[in-house]
Parts: sequence; structure tokens; C-alpha cells
Amino acid sequence: MATQSAASAAGPQSGGAGPHSGAAADPTPAAHPRRWLVLAVICCAYLMVGLDLAVMNLALPDAQQDLGFSDGDRQWVVTAYALPLGSLLLFCGRLTDLIGRKQAFHIGLAGFAVASAVGGAADSFGVLVTARAFQGAFAALLSPACLSVVATTFTDPKERGKAFGAVGGVMAAGGGLGLIIGGALTDSLDWRWCMYINLLFAGVAFIGGVTLLTKQPRAGARMDVPGVVTASGGMFCLVYGFANAEDGWGLASTWGFLLAGAALLCVFGVWQTRAGHPLLPPRVVADRNRGGAYLTMLFVGAGFFSLLLFLVYYMQTVLGYSAVVAGCAMLPTVACTILVTGVGGSKLVPKFGPRPLIPTGLVVSGVGMGWLWYIEVDSSYAGALLGPLVVIGIGTGLIYSAVANTGTSGVAPKDAGVASACVNTGQQIGGAVGTALFNTIAADKTTSWLAGNVQGRPSPGELRQAALEGYAAVFCWAGYALVFGAIVAAVLLRSGPLPTPPDNSEEPAEPLTAGRA
Repeated sequence: MATQSAASAAGPQSGGAGPHSGAAADPTPAAHPRRWLVLAVICCAYLMVGLDLAVMNLALPDAQQDLGFSDGDRQWVVTAYALPLGSLLLFCGRLTDLIGRKQAFHIGLAGFAVASAVGGAADSFGVLVTARAFQGAFAALLSPACLSVVATTFTDPKERGKAFGAVGGVMAAGGGLGLIIGGALTDSLDWRWCMYINLLFAGVAFIGGVTLLTKQPRAGARMDVPGVVTASGGMFCLVYGFANAEDGWGLASTWGFLLAGAALLCVFGVWQTRAGHPLLPPRVVADRNRGGAYLTMLFVGAGFFSLLLFLVYYMQTVLGYSAVVAGCAMLPTVACTILVTGVGGSKLVPKFGPRPLIPTGLVVSGVGMGWLWYIEVDSSYAGALLGPLVVIGIGTGLIYSAVANTGTSGVAPKDAGVASACVNTGQQIGGAVGTALFNTIAADKTTSWLAGNVQGRPSPGELRQAALEGYAAVFCWAGYALVFGAIVAAVLLRSGPLPTPPDNSEEPAEPLTAGRA
């Protein structure tokens, strides 16, 4: 891991992104000699986390049959992963700053691998759900560690753009690749291999981390215990409340947790302005570029999660695709995303900055979502799905080529972990909110179509048509959400390239004391 940091703590960090006119540092003398191999290791680990957002989706029917759990319990295989991931990200981001990025990286990898092995060998529903929960908890530590390693290893603007373009491609393509790999493993081997596959990624990344990453001195961060309690509790209540919304918005388990989550986050926000060592320093989110990047991920999480969930439902329940065919159908989106993030990160972001790319990407993705409004029960892949998937991939690539770079730009080393966590937190909360809202929209549209068009017991064809109406409505509303996100991003993001990081040396080590717990 590089000894060069992303920004000096002595620099102007009280909300600004840093001086545009600051003298650019020559990265060659202090740059990690094998920084591109470090990037490959980070991408391998981050891909593993991204895969698990979707890899189990196509394996759920087989796992349900094998372990004998009910349809109502099936959602908990997904929710058990999302709950700790969404609620612990800020805490784990600050923990990364406190214990060091290398240590956090290896602990996250090892824990994720062990949890995956336990989940793959699960002989009951309880063991599987528990393993998924531990996967989510260790993913919450691993994700900000990965991004903060990249943020502090690559400080030259052109190299940083290329590096974050690669990471952005992995972030964006992970879910789609998860569907492809999950479908292939489920059809050809067994659903358990959707868990065991993580051992391969974790092993490669762990060996690479031990070989390439160097131990950095701790950045002097301190743990804000009241902030951890209120932030983690608030995030947990929000994710749990939105997960329960599938059973009804009027249930106490839905609105009660949502209200509790909102109250806790309000307390957290007030406390952060008064705490001596806040969990999420206001200077991190007050910068317009970084704040715009974090809000962007809310809309991207909502829109992209709806694509992964409802488009797969449509392909399997309406078009009759198998798991592996449904996964492979996402290849155009994955390929276009990887291609565009590479070009955008290396060529466009260093030259133009995030403002042209992120809003444009959101609009393009929104158009692709809206295009899916025209799907039918007998649509062909080439005629109805290929075009929208290519357009969505291009838009997603433009967004991810800039958003992670922007979200970690200009922060001091002691804030690199929590700034990285904010990028992931936006995506997770957006996914939880979007899934709950879009589930409600789909259910209401399906029910209203059946009520207005069917008398008596519906036929299989009528049920498919009703489901189609719900899916089409979701894609339309997801498109609206992405376009609205483009307006928000265009207002918040600054014009011009991201500021050049000043010449820094790593902050001196600061020993841990009992008072920091």
C-alpha cells in the first residue's frame, strides 16, 4: 500500500475539496512501485462483495427446496446480508481509519471467506441466514477499506482517474456478473457453490494483500461511540423497515422502524456538529462534489437494484428464461459498463470532472429504464431487451467512472475510510428504499390490472400479463427517479476537473488508547 496519502490533514478540509491552484505533486518518487498490482488485488476483493449482492438471487429456489424454508422466509436470505452491510458501513469506515487500511482489508477478507464457507455448508435455514449476516458485516468492513486503499495509493489525477475507473467498473458490473455466475453455478453445479465461489476470490485477494500492501501508520482517527450507536441503529431501522414494507406499509414493523430510524439519524446529525471526534465529520459531506456523489448513489442504488431484481423476475416468470439464460442476458449491460467506466475514468474525468458525466449517465440510464416500459409477454430479447440493456450499461458506466473518485476526492487520510463508506452507504440505502417502493408499485399495478380486467379466477396468461404490468410500471418509475437524480447532481456538482491533490506525506502514527473505544 502506498505511503502517499490522498490529502494532507493540514490542508483546507472544512468543506472545500482543496485548492484548484495548489501545486501538483510529482507522484513518481513516493508512488507505490507496484500500485497497479495493488489495484488488481482491490478489484478482486471488491468484485467478490459486488457479486454477493445478486449471486444468491437466482439460487434461492434451489436453496429453498434443499433446506425446506418457506416463501415468506426466502427474503431473509437477501435481507440478512443487506441489514449489517447497510447499518455498519459508517462504523466500519471509521474503524478502517482507526486500525489501518491493510488490517481492515485482511480482517474483512478473512471474515467474509469464513462466513461464505459456513453458508455453503449450511444444513438449515438458520445457519444460512446467520452466515449471510456475517457476510454483510465483513463486507461493511471490506468495502471502505478497498476504496480508501485506492484513494490513498493513487494521487496523480490521471492515474487516479484510471484506478477509480477500474474500481467503478467492478462496482457497477458486480451485480450483473453475480446474476451470470449465480445462474451458471446453480444450473451446472449446486446453489452452495454460489457461496463457495467467494473462497477463490478471497484467497487470491488475501495473498495479494499480504504480498503487496504495506502497513501504514494509523491516521489518528478516534471512535465516536455515540455516533456509532445512533448511525448504526438508524441505518439498521431504515433498512429493516423498508425490508418489511413488502408485507405492508401500515404494519408497525414497517412504519415503527422507519420512524425510529429517522429519529436516530436526526440525533446523529445533531451530534456530529457537536462531537469532538465525529464519526462522520461535517467537512466530509459538506463539500458539494462529495455530497453530490453520495446523493447520486442513492438514486443509482434504487434504480440499479430494481433492474437486477425485477428484470430477472420478468425474464424468468414471464419469458420463461432459465437461471443461466437470465444471467447471461445481462451481459450487454456488464460489457458496456466496464468499457465506458474505463474510458470515462481515464480520459473524461481528469479532463472534464464529474459534472458532465454523472448527470448525463443518470439521464441515459433513465432513458434505458423508460425504454423497458414497452416490454410484452412475448417480447424477443433482441427486439425488446438488448437495446435498453446497452443504453443502461452506457449510462451506468458514465456514473461509476466518476462517482467513487469524486466521493473520496480531497479528504484527509484520517477521513479516507469514512468517506469511502459514504459512497457504499448511499448505494445500500438507495437499494433498500428502491426495492421497498418499487415492490409496492409493482404489487399495486398488478392488483389493479387483475381487478379491472379479470372476472373470476385468472388464467396463467392473465397472471403473466398482470405481472408484466407491474414490472413495466417499476421500470418507468425507476427511470423517473434516475432523471430526478440527474437534476440533483447537476445542481450540486461543481464544473471543472477535480482538484489536484497537494503533496503530502502520511500522517504520523498515533497510538491507540483506552479512551478511544
